[in-house]
Amino acid sequence: MTNPYEVLGVPPTASSADIQKAYRKLAKKLHPDLNPGDKAAEEKFKQVAGAYGLLGDAEKRKRFDDGEIDETGAERPQHKFYRDFATSDEGHPYADNSGYADFMDSDDAFAELLRRNERARANRRGHDLHYRLPIDFGDSITGANKHLTLPDGSALDVTIPPGLLDGQILRLRGKGAPGSGTGGHGDALIEVEVMPDPRFTREGDDISLELPISLSEAVLGTKIRVPTPTGAVTMTVPKGSNTGTTMRLRGKGAPRREGGHGDEFVRLKVVLPKGPDPELEDFVSRWGRKAFNPREDGAS
Repeated sequence: MTNPYEVLGVPPTASSADIQKAYRKLAKKLHPDLNPGDKAAEEKFKQVAGAYGLLGDAEKRKRFDDGEIDETGAERPQHKFYRDFATSDEGHPYADNSGYADFMDSDDAFAELLRRNERARANRRGHDLHYRLPIDFGDSITGANKHLTLPDGSALDVTIPPGLLDGQILRLRGKGAPGSGTGGHGDALIEVEVMPDPRFTREGDDISLELPISLSEAVLGTKIRVPTPTGAVTMTVPKGSNTGTTMRLRGKGAPRREGGHGDEFVRLKVVLPKGPDPELEDFVSRWGRKAFNPREDGAS
């Protein structure tokens, strides 16, 4: 992890207020809700949150500045320096925040700033927590109610709105880490992972499907059941259909923001039966004597 001061873009001498201001500016710019699907912004946001978690806590910041912990908050091997004697039982006027007592009692602007910072730390909002939730393709189209099991064994009820895209983030307010004092809980940010369905492909609000049909169905036409995200429907295959013929099922796609739904496009694929079929071979050998060359029209 990079030096937390560099991550926030502030010097080591920055005040608590400057650190908080820098964090808020970066968080508003990089927050996953404002950058859906942007993995680089999400990773940078995590670094910024981690840096502020270290420097926004006076005790952790001091320990980092003193070399007691690294940028991840892990303990460093300790060596004896003069400051170790300053924190012995005899005490030292600059070993803790008591050195600011005189300032805290005054009424000047500096004292007010210190008091505000102390109140903010005492009533800090909890951190947002990030999770990933896999859902079925059909649920991403129609919407669903899901349960997300957390590492501690508890669960969150998550409502999946219809038409959700892969990588979109849902915010559950107040379901994050607890804060301090009256700060309240943070939020749970849930990145939705739409699992692929081998039958469907989504393009915007429309979906497409390749549907196998038999030779007789293609030649003679028929009515056939076609899968959609909301259940199978009956579709008419016209006589003389061919591989590549595409048919539209209106309103069977994903919900549109402006209302209504996209469409489902069904691309037909003529499939011959497996294994030899003497009857079919005999028919084709006789029918093939007719003058028919499918490569005549524009084919090489």
